[in-house]
Amino acid sequence: MLISNAYAQAAGGTDPTGGLMGLLPLILMFVVLWFLMIRPQMKRAKEHKSMVEALSKGDEVVTQGGIAGRIAEVGDNFLHIEVAPNTNVVVQKQAVSTVLPKGTLKSL
Repeated sequence: MLISNAYAQAAGGTDPTGGLMGLLPLILMFVVLWFLMIRPQMKRAKEHKSMVEALSKGDEVVTQGGIAGRIAEVGDNFLHIEVAPNTNVVVQKQAVSTVLPKGTLKSL
């Protein structure tokens, strides 16, 4: 009566890419994040794990706390590091940050 009927009309401008262009910036950000942050971190973790597994008696190491010494005994999870004659410190294997070249401690 007072209100006329409203009929649906065909959509004028549909997106021919199906919304892919809306996801493109998100995908691009993930790819950049992967190559700049995640991948290098995984590479460093893999290198550290292989270094820790290769530790042996007599290696000269520096821990994450800055303690430098020679490995006196290797256990499953812990190392005995000789920091001075007859002075051993027990640290976790994962706490070793660097393996020094042989003879480095004599020059210190």
